[in-house]
This record gives sequence, C-alpha cells and structure tokens, in this order.
Amino acid sequence: MALAFGSPSPSGTWDRWVAVVGGVAAFAMAASWLRSRWPSRIASEVCVVVGSLYTAVATLIQGDPVVGLLGSTAFAIVGGFVALFHSMRLLMFMWLVGGATIVVLAVRIAETNPALAVCGALLVALVNAFVVFACRTLLRSINSESMFDDVEPLTSLLTRDAFAEKVATLMSSRARGDDRYLAVAVVNLDSFSLLQDMAGVVAANRARVAIGQQLRETVRRVAVLAHVADAEFFIADILTSDDPSPLLERVRGTIATSPSRLTASIGVVSTPLSPLAGHPPYDVLDELLAIATTAMRQARREGGNRVQQVLSPALAVLDRPSGGAWESEESA
Repeated sequence: MALAFGSPSPSGTWDRWVAVVGGVAAFAMAASWLRSRWPSRIASEVCVVVGSLYTAVATLIQGDPVVGLLGSTAFAIVGGFVALFHSMRLLMFMWLVGGATIVVLAVRIAETNPALAVCGALLVALVNAFVVFACRTLLRSINSESMFDDVEPLTSLLTRDAFAEKVATLMSSRARGDDRYLAVAVVNLDSFSLLQDMAGVVAANRARVAIGQQLRETVRRVAVLAHVADAEFFIADILTSDDPSPLLERVRGTIATSPSRLTASIGVVSTPLSPLAGHPPYDVLDELLAIATTAMRQARREGGNRVQQVLSPALAVLDRPSGGAWESEESA
C-alpha cells in the first residue's frame, strides 16, 4: 500500500484504490491474530486465500514489474504459514497463485531485460520453495521425534510412559459424572524366554510383532495398548460394565491362535471411573498396574493361559484427600 503513492506507482487511480483497500483488509486479517483466541481453521484458510490473492494483485499493479517481482517474495511468508498449519491442497493453491504472478511479472520484465527476468523469477521462486521446504522439514522432524519417544520401535505400540500419559488423559476426560469403569490389564506371554532360547532372538521378535499386531486388531480403537517389556503388554479401556472378562478372553484367545502359539497369563483390574475424579491419575494408574501385575503373577502360578480378575478393589490413593494441587492444575 505504501508503494501505491510512491514512484514508480501503480498506473492509475483505480489501481491505487485497489492497493489501499487490499492494505486495509490485510491489516484487518492481521488484527484477527492479535486476539486472545486464535481464529478457527476455516477463518485461517480464508486469510490464506485472501492474502495470496491480495499479494498477487498488489504486485501486478505496480508500474515497475521489478518492484512487483521483489514484492512477490511475500508469498514465502504465506507459504511458510500454510506449510506449518494447513494441508498440501491449500499450499498448492497458494503456489499456483504465486507461480502465475511470478510468470506474468517475468514476462513484463523480459520485454526490456530478458536476463533479469529469468534470474529474478528463479530467485524469487527458489526463496518461496526453500521457505516451504524448511517449514515442512521442521514439522516432520518434530513429529518424528515425538513419535519416536512415544512408540516402541519393534512393535510400533506405545511405550510405558506414553501409555501412562494416554491413560491419565483418558481418566481426566471421562471421570466426571460418567457411570463407567476403567479396566487395566497386564498381559505376560507364557514361555516366551523358552521360545527365545530355542528358536532365537529373530523368531522371538517376530512373535512379539505378530502378537502386537493381533492385539491392536482385537482391542477397541479407543483402547490404549502398550508393549512395555520383552513379554509384557499393557491394555487400558473404558467399559460400560465392571466385568472385563469378555475383552480379556478375546485377548487370550488371540494370543493363543497367533503363529507362535504362545499363551498368556493376564491380570486385570476394573474400577469405577467416577470415584477417581480429583485424584492424581498417574498415582491411580500406578496402583492399578501394581494390582494387575499381582493378579497376572497369580495367573502364572496357577499354570498360565488364564485371566485373573480383581473387581472394584479398595484403592489406597482414594483414601487421600481429593482436589488440592492436582485439581487446581487440572482446572488451570
């Protein structure tokens, strides 16, 4: 907009008004990001579309196409934002608008200086492409690091820490006023060390991968599943009944019919969700896992290939006063 009244300026009064109106619209869009709450996704996409079109118009109406080509580097800002927060479809739209603008400006420059047109267009295009590439690479790097920390590399199931975090979130989001039950199971593969000694590490790893995949297909999509040790898996799910035996019998049958033909000793604890509200979810989960582990060991002592249940046990963590620091942190 500042160039609209400068020299060289747009070719006419109409172009100057277009620049002014577009500049005011750009300031209005920028102000929407200064509020306490960010715009919705649709509003953000509208800003990208309008911003791309305004950048194209603002550069094309310049009397000197070299100035317009210099201004088209602003597409890099829009492109970087889209690369970080939006889809490839929107990025392709922005690139289509930007590419067409650069080509038109380059053709105008080529009428007097073809070499400058080619070099300038390539430079601006490379700047735009590099910014988008850098932003997408950064995003992939962040996602990869986060995924690597949360996922056990052999089976691609959750790690113990990620399991605890997911279950804590599940308890906090579903505990209040919800007449449901939290079931936590510890699944230990019987005779896994014998399989590893007789068939080797590769065969044992294949067995773990196959069992992990079958468990993923057996439990519900909302269930939390983790591989925490060589022969041990954790499962957590929210049930409408305090009896988790149908789920765990399916799990036991799935493992028994896996290619390795291993069996499993399973300990499971089920407890109502509503009393857990206001108590530290990580402390609750630690106690539930300890109870389920004790039940799993009892199942192993009784010969394995069985499910040992503990229903609605008295949890020591519930004897502590609820609320306090945890409730303040949760409400914050």
